[in-house]
Amino acid sequence: MTVAEAIRAGADRLTAASDMPRMDAEWLMAAALNCERSQLLVSHMQTQAPEAFEALIERRASGEPLAYVIGTQSFFGRDFSVSPDVLIPRADSEAVVATALELLHEGARILDCGTGSGALLLTLLAEREDVTGIGIDSSPAALAIARANAQKLGVEDRADLQRADWTQHGWAQPLGQFDLVIANPPYVETDAELDAGVRDYEPHSALFAGEDGLDDYRILVPQVPALLRAGGVAVLEIGYRQEAAVRALSNDIGAHCELVRDLAQRPRGMVLRFGRVQGGEG
Repeated sequence: MTVAEAIRAGADRLTAASDMPRMDAEWLMAAALNCERSQLLVSHMQTQAPEAFEALIERRASGEPLAYVIGTQSFFGRDFSVSPDVLIPRADSEAVVATALELLHEGARILDCGTGSGALLLTLLAEREDVTGIGIDSSPAALAIARANAQKLGVEDRADLQRADWTQHGWAQPLGQFDLVIANPPYVETDAELDAGVRDYEPHSALFAGEDGLDDYRILVPQVPALLRAGGVAVLEIGYRQEAAVRALSNDIGAHCELVRDLAQRPRGMVLRFGRVQGGEG
């Protein structure tokens, strides 16, 4: 069977598992051939299909997310290694990163709380060669992924990736203070209805945060002022229905809040500022 024939057959098998079965089949074939998808389409369609393709199709047909099957996910124009130990970076989070980039000044020091794959912190470091950062995570497996991504992106000399848990007393004491704190904490309600690919494969510890999805905000938000240098800001990703709740938690600690919207114009992030602020949303 040629690559082209195998892709057609594979796409047919993925119709129940994917909204884009043909594209998924092409990505899986590129992974099996260890080449870029563009290279596959130009140079390999009439070659013999590799045996490894069948196993990849089977995994995707069972509902496993494409990113986990091929081991990578694109984010902000870069490929990040992923595994079931970390959340799959999503395009919605790019709005949070874009906002953070606008807030960074020269020589800024960044803290990423719950770094996972490192997508947020490492993108900021890759975009701005004059900044440094610390990424913390409670999962050693997640940190291994983040360190591999830091090396892949060539920012390992500016990314300090450490094991720490913001729910534990004294976790931040050795870290010092920062110009920017960024976080994509767990914010999914315990009983939320999720796509099976998310519910069955992505790490629950990075998804769920109590009955209302706010447990981690209640712990992390009050700690933000002590983490920031004078004039520092925090950028927190939020669920699209959590604007009012996170704003209230932030106002309780004296923060001035600015909403960040994603490309679909849904609430996606909150900027927290402290001290006297000109303008803003309160």
